[in-house]
Amino acid sequence: MERPFPTVAVVGLGTMGAGVAVAVARSGRRVIGVEAGPSQAARALARIEASTARAVARERLTAEERAALLALIEVGDDLAAAAQADLVIEEVPEDLELKRGLFAELDRICPPETVLATGTTALSVTRIAAATARPERVLGVHFFNPVHTMKLVEVVRTVLTSPQAASQVAELARDLGKEPVAAGDRAGFIANGLLFAYLNQAAAMFESRYATREDIDAAMRLGCGLPMGPLALLDLIGVDTARTVLEAMYEQSRDRLHAPAPILGQLVAAGLLGRKSGRGFYTYEAPGSSHVIAEEASEAKARPAGREVRSIGVCGSGTMATGIVEVFAKAGFPVLLAARSQEKAERAKAQLAKSLERSVAKGRLTEQARDAALALVTPTGGYQDLADVDLVVEAVAEDLAVKRELFTTLDKIVKPGAVLATTTSSLPVISCATATGRPQDVIGMHFFNPAPAMKLVEVVSTVLTAEDVTATVLELCGKVKKHPVECGDRAGFIVNALLFPYLNDAVRMLEEHYATVDDIDTAMKLGCGYPMGPFELLDVVGLDVSLTIEKVLHQEFREPGLAAAPLLEHLVAAGCLGRKTGRGFRDHARR
Repeated sequence: MERPFPTVAVVGLGTMGAGVAVAVARSGRRVIGVEAGPSQAARALARIEASTARAVARERLTAEERAALLALIEVGDDLAAAAQADLVIEEVPEDLELKRGLFAELDRICPPETVLATGTTALSVTRIAAATARPERVLGVHFFNPVHTMKLVEVVRTVLTSPQAASQVAELARDLGKEPVAAGDRAGFIANGLLFAYLNQAAAMFESRYATREDIDAAMRLGCGLPMGPLALLDLIGVDTARTVLEAMYEQSRDRLHAPAPILGQLVAAGLLGRKSGRGFYTYEAPGSSHVIAEEASEAKARPAGREVRSIGVCGSGTMATGIVEVFAKAGFPVLLAARSQEKAERAKAQLAKSLERSVAKGRLTEQARDAALALVTPTGGYQDLADVDLVVEAVAEDLAVKRELFTTLDKIVKPGAVLATTTSSLPVISCATATGRPQDVIGMHFFNPAPAMKLVEVVSTVLTAEDVTATVLELCGKVKKHPVECGDRAGFIVNALLFPYLNDAVRMLEEHYATVDDIDTAMKLGCGYPMGPFELLDVVGLDVSLTIEKVLHQEFREPGLAAAPLLEHLVAAGCLGRKTGRGFRDHARR
């Protein structure tokens, strides 16, 4: 079968347009590049020649392949040349009237069978198509930057786009070595629709001074495995670009979570657009540089020294408790593993021994280190044995009544001045603290699962937590080689408050039949570099756990956009909880 679109015109040869032109030429197709004037055309050709020369230097292309590729590309400033193309891809600036005017002209110039595609990231494809007399042959084709490495292409159909045109463009994308996903015409499409709402909430979190920019970024990188933190990513994308996309999303959705955070407007007004201007959320060495300049710390009162921690108690016998015990024991701390019975405690230590043995087998731990760690752990079936420890970490069931009862018990047993920490991921730390007569000694110490492998710990101080208690936990995190981030005591802390609304938005997107489970997961992995798609992650976390966190966030912030998606509630009610039950958003029993 003949390959679709043997000749492709690319109008607008900036960074994206030039990347698209090279990708198309690499597939052996003829490319007609069109720029606004002779000088722009000359610069565009020089840009393409330079980028392909770098590809040869990096051994992504041979010199012969580069010569053949360049021979397929012609660049000029006459839009009429696009009439020779079977497909025209527009990559001009994000201005609706500019694009509509261009499409009206292309409609006049090009034969009726030519397909016209817009590379818009946020504007309405339908309104662009309406400027032509061939809306059935107009669609969006959204490449991601840099084109040569990013595999995702969103193929965006309007209500009038013909299935044949969409399937041909998807086939072209596959021929370019890309992964096409189908999307409907709404602001942000799949990837940006989910990404920018998350970035906006991160900006709002920073603006509220809930956490520092460094802690927000570190939390999402280390807690979720994301390639970049949200504020650094906003700087890379461009604060002005992000604000434009969010404005378009809000105009369609009227969801307040899409309304650009005020700080974005303030940065844009000040000309602080991110890397391209040399300053945004961070300050860079020079405009266009990726090197962040360390800024002088603001005048903050000196933190007091922490309390001495020589021995630690961990309450609980589950996976999280055992993992936390392993972290402390490997760092050389004597640990009391306290469970509700001696049998449970012994069983938890046996699980710890298996985990350490796996580390030895994988070469991550020596036999001597394994034996030393095990020797530091004492299992006990009675909380009274925790009387003399310097710090207790609670890792029991995520049930407020259970935790409060335990903290009341610990308050009576543990010596004065000891630090009491909870590992809760969603419950108010202050509610645990007020179950004791020493709320100043209570703090959140949220480890991530699996605790031995995950570097992040959210250190959650309440309005009553003493400063030296916070200092104690921050120092302890350093000693056990964890990266602490500080935040206040509100629902979701940093990671879950940013992660779960994004997951909920993905469920809503599916619920509205906008895109499929596979296309949404593919879009976020290939378009944003996420280690897992949202539905893969939901099935791993557990739909019931996710629903609980969504409800806690909604209850705390009362934001309509945070209400749990009905589809998530229905799946939980049906017992489809993800991998642990064999079925969630995917059927795992058949795999």
